[in-house]
Amino acid sequence: MTKPNPNVKDWLADDAPSFDDFASGKVGADPRPQLIGMSRDELADALSKIEAGPKSIKMRVQQVWHWLYHQGATEFANMTNLSKALRAALEENFIVGRPEIVTEEISEDGTIKWLLRFGDGQEAETVYIPETDRGTLCVSSQVGCTLNCTFCHTGTQKLVRNLTPGEIVGQMMIARDRLAEWPTPVSGRKLTNIVLMGMGEPLYNFDHVKAAMKIMADEEGISLSRRRITLSTSGIVPMMDRCGDEIGVNLAISLHAVRDDIRDRLVPINKKYNLDELLAACRRYPGLSNARRITFEYVMLKGVNDSNADAKKLVQLLKGIPAKINLIPFNPWPGAPYECSDWDRIEEFGAYVNRAGYASPIRTPRGRDIMAACGQLKSESLKKRKSEVLAEMRSKELQNPVSE
Repeated sequence: MTKPNPNVKDWLADDAPSFDDFASGKVGADPRPQLIGMSRDELADALSKIEAGPKSIKMRVQQVWHWLYHQGATEFANMTNLSKALRAALEENFIVGRPEIVTEEISEDGTIKWLLRFGDGQEAETVYIPETDRGTLCVSSQVGCTLNCTFCHTGTQKLVRNLTPGEIVGQMMIARDRLAEWPTPVSGRKLTNIVLMGMGEPLYNFDHVKAAMKIMADEEGISLSRRRITLSTSGIVPMMDRCGDEIGVNLAISLHAVRDDIRDRLVPINKKYNLDELLAACRRYPGLSNARRITFEYVMLKGVNDSNADAKKLVQLLKGIPAKINLIPFNPWPGAPYECSDWDRIEEFGAYVNRAGYASPIRTPRGRDIMAACGQLKSESLKKRKSEVLAEMRSKELQNPVSE
């Protein structure tokens, strides 16, 4: 089992620009198009509108792409191998900004949670989890969620909209800014893995997620191997084949139950795509092999899905699927209708699954003290927003008392 990297606070304090440098930036309705998130073809089309000479466009795309995704440039003025005239034209017509960091919280275990605000004022959260052998960024794909999973606090929030490719990639850009990890290092990276396990259902935002992952995996920029990217879905069966064929990343399934009646309650999308359909889609997932297993996520809920009979049924259901099972202790939140299984129960459940030949690590809860653990995203920031609004209202009342 990997352990937290205790040096993450030192990275931020010593190597990265200050939080104020990011938090002070204004995010508004800038009419200029954002280059971050454009494909190479889209970038070529954009550049062709401001520079004559189509023969030079391919070279210009290569240069700008390098500055954006290898060097991490945030200003056109720093793109020094471009002419001053071109830099001025880029500045006039486009932006290369980042989402605004609204809050940054660092857990006692080194986990970092950022609340990010996008150009229209909507917000989502991103979590960085440092460990001794890797650094994982948990990325959101939507503002809010539409799945209403009853054990997940994130699922209690209504879906607002999909995130754009630029907003998805921007989460990684922010993390690498804060970790002082530009230009893109060849080895010794602090951010090594991406998991699409943040707010939202990635397969309900397929095209934008696909575009963002293509940018992240591009070898001449961020250069993150697709084998280090994992997409988690609650089971949008019709999109799973496309995910394997067109995105080509690792797959994780939010399973959480071994019977349809229980999963219908925990993960309501099961009423549309039941366990038989879901597992059939897993068995045909493109590229599935012992070297490329599917991860099944299973939150441990006391008295709901944690019996020995459930463990036995789980093994039966996954027969023939190269897989590992992540056992996730339930992360509580105010008003949650469930309790976490007792630790002894979790260990016994895991031991049974392990004896059947499936790796079944118990996921160590990370970032609970800052509400950054699995199933907790955005909830704390919403609570803060409400308290801040109330505090502001009280302040105005004190400054402008109502006359009797």
